[in-house]
Amino acid sequence: MSSEQPSDNEEPEEPRADVLREEDEEDSDEDRGSTRPSSPQAGRESAEKQGSSGLELAVDGGTGSGCRGSSDSLFSWICNRTIRRGPFVDPARDHFRTMTRLYKSMSPATDSVNLSTQTHGAVFNLEYSPDGSVLTVACEQTEVLLFDPVSSRHIKTLVEAHEDCVNNIRFLDNRLFATCSDDTTIALWDLRKLNSKVCTLHGHASWVKNIEYDTHTRLLVTSGFDGNVITWDTNRFTEDGCPHKKFFHTRYLMRMRLTPDCSKMLISTSSGYLLILHDLDLTQSLEVGSYRILRARRAPLSTEGSSAGSRSAGSRHTIDSKTHPHREGLSPRNSLEVLTPEIPGERDRGNCITSLQLHPKGWATLLRCSSNMDDQEWTCVYEFQEGAPPRPPVSPRCSLRLTHYIEEANVGRGYIKELCFSPDGRLICSPYGYGVRLLAFDEHCAELTDCMPVRTALLREVRSIYSHSDMVLTSKFSPTHCQFASGCLSGRVALYQPHF
Repeated sequence: MSSEQPSDNEEPEEPRADVLREEDEEDSDEDRGSTRPSSPQAGRESAEKQGSSGLELAVDGGTGSGCRGSSDSLFSWICNRTIRRGPFVDPARDHFRTMTRLYKSMSPATDSVNLSTQTHGAVFNLEYSPDGSVLTVACEQTEVLLFDPVSSRHIKTLVEAHEDCVNNIRFLDNRLFATCSDDTTIALWDLRKLNSKVCTLHGHASWVKNIEYDTHTRLLVTSGFDGNVITWDTNRFTEDGCPHKKFFHTRYLMRMRLTPDCSKMLISTSSGYLLILHDLDLTQSLEVGSYRILRARRAPLSTEGSSAGSRSAGSRHTIDSKTHPHREGLSPRNSLEVLTPEIPGERDRGNCITSLQLHPKGWATLLRCSSNMDDQEWTCVYEFQEGAPPRPPVSPRCSLRLTHYIEEANVGRGYIKELCFSPDGRLICSPYGYGVRLLAFDEHCAELTDCMPVRTALLREVRSIYSHSDMVLTSKFSPTHCQFASGCLSGRVALYQPHF
């Protein structure tokens, strides 16, 4: 018998429980509560459960139903404490600590994109492909630029992508992407054949401002200044287009977003309202009455104390089939909630919600708001509160609570500044004058669930970078690399990466 193989009568040495516990006690208190909950409420409710299960794991050496035998018990124990992310060791948290240090050292890359502005004009939107291999740029003068974000190499310019300003770009997968424009059309493109469009979609009557994509139904969702939200069935597209229908309509529409799980649709308006469609079903259409009815029902901000105002985050109205005649006969899935979000320092609310983004895990929404006098701007974070205690008028599902905010520079009135979350949701990149600011929920760049304040708190500035000679209009994090990009009014795109 080979000396490298144990005999049948030999049993492998079991890891001693006291040794494991001593090793685990060396971990910091910060690592002991580092699980990744699916929602803020789930994180708070499961803390005790995770602590007890992790303790049992250390005592029994990690052996369980997933182990084939005692010979691999040590290996299973190590795997379990890594995969399950118990209270002792969390490699994910160590990874985020490393990423935080890298982001704090971010600086403009020396080879940032800086092409002539004679052809493409201002940069209105940036979008990475899901695998991070391509950076696309939506430009003022009908063009779409494509770059390799790692080498900053220019790949191609779609010279006449549209007949007017290109406003937004959305990837459907790693190859297919859509663009929308002030020429009222949406175009589909394939990275493997950029000489011509896959097809052009007609349906909007005014400027098309943003695009979303439901990965479950493969429906493309667009919104424009005509107040329409339109769905497009990409399962049946041809060179002539694809079937579409009007899903929703409201006045003063600015931006529309889908939550990551596509269970909600959020719509921001220039009049300060935020509309939320719960239990979203894009296969049905939702008809709503005139927007004047909603404006008349607007309620003043609560003045019963800061804690009450923080819980409510503004007034709420729900339109359902029982209280609104336009909802009769429709499925309760697409129930509509109308919010007037609380704006810091503005008792009468901000009059415009210009930018709307969602946390990558669906925990919160990120808004860029302006004051009634258009002399102040804020970046605000609102937590989704599932199962919040109902208050008259009753909301059946959720409301938003203002958790964090910060005042912005308010440079360049009239221009929309698009902000964004990092892929892990720990950082916010916000255009700030001629540069950008990286913002976090606390000084440690922790998860939102790990630093949820009792009262509204200020966002922490991690780093400010001024690399443009004109006002920054948009920013975007890479989904795969430690990198982000920003674009300005003069047409320059800056790439940022760690500097050592």
